[in-house]
Amino acid sequence: MVDSTAPGVVPGLLRHAAFLRLWLSGLFAETAEWMLQVALPVYVYQATGSAGSTALVMVTGIVPMLLVSPAAGMIADRFDRRRVLMVVCLAQAAVSAPLLFGGQQAVIYLVMAAQSALASLFEPTRNALVPALVGADRLASANGLMGFNSSVARLAGSSLGGLVLGVWGLGWVIAGYLAALVIAALLLVPRFGVHVEAVRADVGGWLDGVRAFRDPALRATGVSLALIALGQGMFLVLFVVFVTGPLHGGDADVGLLRGIQAVGGVGAGLLIAAVANRVSAVRMMGLGILTLGLCSALVWNLPHLTVTFWLYVVLFAAVGAPAVVAQSAALTAVQLRAPDEQVGRVLAAVYAGFAGLQTVGTLLAGFLVGVVGLDVLLDVQAGMLVAAGIAALLRRK
Repeated sequence: MVDSTAPGVVPGLLRHAAFLRLWLSGLFAETAEWMLQVALPVYVYQATGSAGSTALVMVTGIVPMLLVSPAAGMIADRFDRRRVLMVVCLAQAAVSAPLLFGGQQAVIYLVMAAQSALASLFEPTRNALVPALVGADRLASANGLMGFNSSVARLAGSSLGGLVLGVWGLGWVIAGYLAALVIAALLLVPRFGVHVEAVRADVGGWLDGVRAFRDPALRATGVSLALIALGQGMFLVLFVVFVTGPLHGGDADVGLLRGIQAVGGVGAGLLIAAVANRVSAVRMMGLGILTLGLCSALVWNLPHLTVTFWLYVVLFAAVGAPAVVAQSAALTAVQLRAPDEQVGRVLAAVYAGFAGLQTVGTLLAGFLVGVVGLDVLLDVQAGMLVAAGIAALLRRK
């Protein structure tokens, strides 16, 4: 048994050859995804001048994920997870290749839909594979390193997507995207040498991932995640209104404050990897969500005192830290409770449910902001996060 509280747990994970390859593969794949997510909506807006067309690109990247998630969970539980990840990376590259020869709007919609469907396979499969590679004693630290990856990928991919598009055009964005995905796939070619690589026999239907939430512990985690999803959906709308309204910011300020959150996430990911196994996943999740809610309440109400922009840059960078803590801990809590033969379907159900409720939160905020006012909705959003954190902390296990 590995001493998960030892200072060397992080170097130990990075010396774990199979986990290191999975970790690096995820870094390249997520960086590629952020490049495309940033570049394509901007490209469409520049080409059409239509905010509606730009929004349609974003929606096209969400709906297929909801539709494919049930099948994604079954695939993650039934087949060799390493091979599934490798095939997903290569398939994403293949369906995006036509954009090398021009970005017709209809083609962009098709590519975004295909990318979303394939991405819904990647996340549950990768996160179902991690426990089998590192064991329960190092799982929280491994998820911390994955959270670090996500923050670095967000910073690098977003910056590269915008920079390369502006300087060299969409073709070079796609070339970089394809190269990153091919590298991600090549890292997954050698076998991991763990038992989950064997092809499974029939493992039941996709609804098993939903039925797993009959477990009181999983159900309680699900309640906290539902509140977070609704709050996150509200944030996507309210954040833009907040920056352009009370802070008197412009489009560039919106982009800066949204992207700067990844800075706090980078540090938090490394911290989680070093110390996470000393604290229960549920308690860490509760502390992360509660801190995020309290920080959100502070930021939303601070314009009554000052609108000094640099102060908000610092605060939004700091807010990224508890967000990554909450995300990594929630993932660990689900992985530890779900049986290995069902973990793919359970995670797929979580991702689909989160995306669906996030969409509900976005629509509600968009409708209600003109009815009840921005200040009220901002406080409601922060209050939902605080309630989710307290609910998690009140659990015994």
